[in-house]
Amino acid sequence: MRYKGKKVTEGQKPEASGSRRRFLGAAALGMGAGVTGFPYINIKYAGAAQFPVVKSCYLPITDATPILIAHEQGFFADEGLESERPVLIRGWSPIAEAFMARRFNLTHLLLPIPIYMRFGLGYPVKVVAWDHTNGSALTVGAKSGINSQADLGGKQIAVPYWYSMHNVIQQMILTEYGIEPVIQSRTAPLSKKQCNLFVMQPPDMPTALASGAIDGYIVAEPFNAVGEVLARGKVIRFTGDVWKDHPCCVAVMHEDEVENKEYSHKVINAIVKAELWALNNTEKAAEVMSKDGAKYLPFPSKVIKRAMMKYDLETYGPNGTGAIQNPDWNGRRWSVNPYQYRDNTVRVVEQLKKTVLQGKTDFINSLNGEKVQKELMYTDGVRETAEAIGGLQVFPNVNPEDPYRRKEIIKV
Repeated sequence: MRYKGKKVTEGQKPEASGSRRRFLGAAALGMGAGVTGFPYINIKYAGAAQFPVVKSCYLPITDATPILIAHEQGFFADEGLESERPVLIRGWSPIAEAFMARRFNLTHLLLPIPIYMRFGLGYPVKVVAWDHTNGSALTVGAKSGINSQADLGGKQIAVPYWYSMHNVIQQMILTEYGIEPVIQSRTAPLSKKQCNLFVMQPPDMPTALASGAIDGYIVAEPFNAVGEVLARGKVIRFTGDVWKDHPCCVAVMHEDEVENKEYSHKVINAIVKAELWALNNTEKAAEVMSKDGAKYLPFPSKVIKRAMMKYDLETYGPNGTGAIQNPDWNGRRWSVNPYQYRDNTVRVVEQLKKTVLQGKTDFINSLNGEKVQKELMYTDGVRETAEAIGGLQVFPNVNPEDPYRRKEIIKV
């Protein structure tokens, strides 16, 4: 394989180490917590075909469902692959660093992170599938004085990561309501026409909300459901109701292993089939992942079920919290579609250029959506699997006449 224009042999690591240092150097990309360095570890191989063992990691959110289910329900094994139990990591920077150190060869990342890794750092990452769609929300505290998106001026709102769909969509909401997104100290003066954004680890958000330390947060599930159940918070907008069926996390692999199509397509097969299984067995998937089941997520099944399934107009419609404003979209609180649509990639790149960020941002203005789609998104594996399971239209809201094309729908 070639890396930043140089030939790289298996086990060689100088450039990868440099990329990790640059990743850590972009401090604002992180979760706000310290990042521990991971040693470079070659992935071990198993079986006569010499396929790498699937070694994955995840953040404790429902975004990780396909990877967790692919291991736990035996979809990797069905493909003849050995997989180790996915490893829980608490922050996005540690996950990205561990992946770049090749401690893991499969993980899920917030969609803008691999864009940063490939085009900001030159790291050879590939997005092999969307991991899920929707699955995030804006949750506010009981004493925040926020009853709708129009009330976000003068407030302190946490995001999980600067390079996240959460930050992108939050700023789209603020702009729509004439509120300026700013990034500053939480003790600095803030006008009623400004909203301060800051990074906070998702597991810390509900506690901060309950104590009144923050006014709200926009994040992946199950932390919105946790905020509702345990922190007296309320969801005032689902992100999938702003940007229809948007991807949030994506499944990523190393480019050299993707080039081994016999192997990478087996991995992708397992992920896509796990997505379809979780879609058709969402309640069971929630049970499996909860602390009442295989203990991947540190919450009881009733909380995970709420996070993945509760999406009713009585609670969240116009007479409820207002979190659902587009019921005709036939949305779901958590959903899946594995295919990486070109139009989505182009729109995400466009929105990143309009988003206030912290850290390394100089590469963004020169980004081209078509180039990002071509160089970052590996779609052949999803296409192959989709055709084998009845077509991409087995997933929600897919046009059966043209399943591999869609036009993005955004309505703030």
